[in-house]
Amino acid sequence: MKSTNKNLFPIFEDIIQRKDKENLLNQNSKVIWLTGMSGSGKTTIAKGLEKYLFSNGIMNQILDGDNIRVGLNKNLSFSEIDRTENIRRIAEVSKLFLNAGIVTINCFVSPLNNMRELAKEIIGKQDFIEIYVNTSLEKCKERDVKGLYKKALNGEIKNFTGIGSNYETPKNPDLEINTTDKSVNESIEELSKFILPKIKK
Repeated sequence: MKSTNKNLFPIFEDIIQRKDKENLLNQNSKVIWLTGMSGSGKTTIAKGLEKYLFSNGIMNQILDGDNIRVGLNKNLSFSEIDRTENIRRIAEVSKLFLNAGIVTINCFVSPLNNMRELAKEIIGKQDFIEIYVNTSLEKCKERDVKGLYKKALNGEIKNFTGIGSNYETPKNPDLEINTTDKSVNESIEELSKFILPKIKK
């Protein structure tokens, strides 16, 4: 991999390669990208998947929107430009985990198709597994465990997805999980059974 900046000299080809790390861990690394509106159940399902994979000997790491926003991306706002930059940085971090042989579970609203396409382009189509956690807006408002919809409706939060900002339905997700009438355990089981064969050697 060559840099466009003549003063940078990446060493990607000189370090231990991904396949060797995957062989050490006895797994195939992938990036599992959960997208859906706030309150759809992304993080809850991701935590269930994390435990399931770990119990099956799969080394994995969750990257969650709130965790990233208080650390790596704490300097970004919720404007469309900054939200795109948020996704770009997350995708680059995910690629680092991917090359370390680790399965990454990402939980991000990532509301626009072009944002998710950007992430897929950075990570690589063959390693990007898009999971659409589909829940109606009314159900998300009803759950509203963080109180965010209430704040958005009161004008306290600007550009909130589903209220002041649009969410574009994924065009061709690898898996769609509708959590409107499905229990948490059923959703976790559906995702786990879908993912494990793709990463277990």
